[in-house]
Amino acid sequence: MAPYASDDSTTAGEVDEQRSGRRKAARYIVPVTVVGVAAATIGLVPALADSGDPDLPKITAQQLIEKIAKSDVQQLSGTVKISTDLGLPNLGGLESGLLSGAAGQGEGGSSADPTAKLTELASGTHTLRVAADGPDKQKLSLLENAAEYSVIHNGKDVWGYDSKSNEVYHGTSSESPERGKDQQPPALPKDFAEEALKAVDDTTSVTVDGTAQVAGRDAYKLVVEPKQSGSTVGAITVAVDAKTGMPLKFTLTPAGGGPAVVDAGFTKVSFAEPAASTFDFTPPKGAKVTEEKDAGTARDKAGETPRKAPGKPFDLGEAPKAGKDSGKGVGDLDGMKTIGEGWTAIATFDTGGEGVPSGKAGGEFGGFMDSLGDKVHGKFGSGTVFSTRLVNALVTDDGKVYAGLVTKDALVKAADAGK
Repeated sequence: MAPYASDDSTTAGEVDEQRSGRRKAARYIVPVTVVGVAAATIGLVPALADSGDPDLPKITAQQLIEKIAKSDVQQLSGTVKISTDLGLPNLGGLESGLLSGAAGQGEGGSSADPTAKLTELASGTHTLRVAADGPDKQKLSLLENAAEYSVIHNGKDVWGYDSKSNEVYHGTSSESPERGKDQQPPALPKDFAEEALKAVDDTTSVTVDGTAQVAGRDAYKLVVEPKQSGSTVGAITVAVDAKTGMPLKFTLTPAGGGPAVVDAGFTKVSFAEPAASTFDFTPPKGAKVTEEKDAGTARDKAGETPRKAPGKPFDLGEAPKAGKDSGKGVGDLDGMKTIGEGWTAIATFDTGGEGVPSGKAGGEFGGFMDSLGDKVHGKFGSGTVFSTRLVNALVTDDGKVYAGLVTKDALVKAADAGK
């Protein structure tokens, strides 16, 4: 059946010098960190190209959103293919190290640490196997060339295993007030779709745009688009399983055109109960096992900021709410504020130091940074804009950062207004 239109419904920083250099460098990779977290979050949403237009009863956007909210799929297994094209600069592999450090691996860390490993989803194409059986049992396996990486959550235990290095990471799951006792681990497609739908307000257009078939299942297509100009987001399309209401597809396309920024998806999916043995794990003989508390101690000795313990697997934290000040968010940056609302909201904070080194004054490193960003000038002074196809960030010469899903011009305008 040909796609049909539905009603518009507006709803939802010798050793000391090296360490000092790493701490300083942290200020300069803010845009890369922001992108990494954003990609890791979005990249876990299953999606698949349409393979048909099933004939389904018509449904409004509001009804489809309510169907998603009522969905209560607890058991599933399947294979997911994820392609992410954020347009990150080619750093010859350096970007992976920066992202891993930003995510918390650092010195004394483990290659099996889930928080670091899953940043690989920030770029390229990956194949995952996923399984879930309620809130206490999930497994995600990242299939690589002749190797496999898995994260297993079974009750209070969280295991990460990297077959390539034969390393194991072991942590415990907690239900601290910080994370919320009722917070489900975002291992299911529904969790990610719900995060996207939190952006739905009067700055958003939400419509139903026909039907699709995903991994052999009939689905409705929900399209979420910004009404505001100046956002880098073109549209988000979520394919919702017609029977269960569980989102099966999430595709994010940029306002600038070209291929999707994120196109990930189930190639196979089953809602049958996975075998209990799926979630069993015993460290292989000879494997190096890093306990969560030991990893934290190693980071403390290295002078690094310890990351939060993973209360539950795949939990990347909470982003600041649009239009509100926040002491939490990406990297738990104190003093972060949000300018504006909706799709053109801009997160801003002060690093308390110098901006990005540039030109001759910045030496060899300055020239390197110049090659990654664009110098801009305004009433605020001057700074460097780091751009991707989705997330852009302006770092001013006096150390202030403005970042968001907005254009370069919008960042400059925000910096001017902040003077």
